[in-house]
Amino acid sequence: MSIKRSALSVGVVGTAVLAVAVSTAGTASAHGTMTNPVSRVAACYAEGPEHPVSQVCKDLVAASGTQPLYDWNEVNIANAAGNHQALIPDGKLCSANRDKYQALDWPRTDWPATAVKTGAFTFQFRTTAPHVGTQTVYITKPSYDPTKPLKWSDLDPTPVAQVQVDRTATNGFYTYSGTLPQRTGRQLLYTVWQRSDSPEAFYSCSDIDFGTAGAPAGTALAAQAPAAPSDAQIAADASKSTVAHHGHGGDPNSPAGAVIPTTAAAVGTSATGPLLLAGAAAISVGWAGMVLRRRRIEAVRRDS
Repeated sequence: MSIKRSALSVGVVGTAVLAVAVSTAGTASAHGTMTNPVSRVAACYAEGPEHPVSQVCKDLVAASGTQPLYDWNEVNIANAAGNHQALIPDGKLCSANRDKYQALDWPRTDWPATAVKTGAFTFQFRTTAPHVGTQTVYITKPSYDPTKPLKWSDLDPTPVAQVQVDRTATNGFYTYSGTLPQRTGRQLLYTVWQRSDSPEAFYSCSDIDFGTAGAPAGTALAAQAPAAPSDAQIAADASKSTVAHHGHGGDPNSPAGAVIPTTAAAVGTSATGPLLLAGAAAISVGWAGMVLRRRRIEAVRRDS
């Protein structure tokens, strides 16, 4: 192969690598779940995957193993792109239609529930990889029956909270306000986090209890009140998680994440971004060196 062709080939490769670096540097997945009110997966994880306390969490581990709990922040669809109802059938909302998390869809009345009351409420979403997007929280209609699988039609179409989130999460949380409407008894909050820089979306189901008619508002059974996982627990269990913050999780049945082009400002947000850019730069330098060498050879030939 001639020097000219070699230089051209290397240049093309360098350009391609640079393009890949730019396009993939911004694909780091966001991860997390609602922790106030505590989501089903967070509640069971906080109890301890190896020794859960509540019967429903014990049954979850017996049916699905401990990995779904260690991967508590990964209930996602990589290529959702806002098509939530098209991708998630009725009865599969809490699991996002993923086999790995199918136990979260169980229609049971013993899921740990957070005591709430009508009016203003402060939501907290624990995120382990903040990213820009929109979080929307829906509540079930007064007719909701927790003994039946959750359907899209069970959700009130008017969100109780909706907020734009970004790459900054104070102390690892997105915290924002909403308003809970009048309800009684057990209800459910369904959270959808759709990224705006990627088609990926995250989902969570949080059981809440408004109490019974005539009883003081916000008095759920103490034995069912869930706790959120602590920072110490999350840090201690990090090695047991299969969730990769620069991919789309460990479920082989989940759709592969799409590559989303990003601006130059986003380069470096992924751990792989700088490496790819460095590789592209090295190739580009090599290309430039070959072009310079070719010119010197041609100059020598002309002089001789």
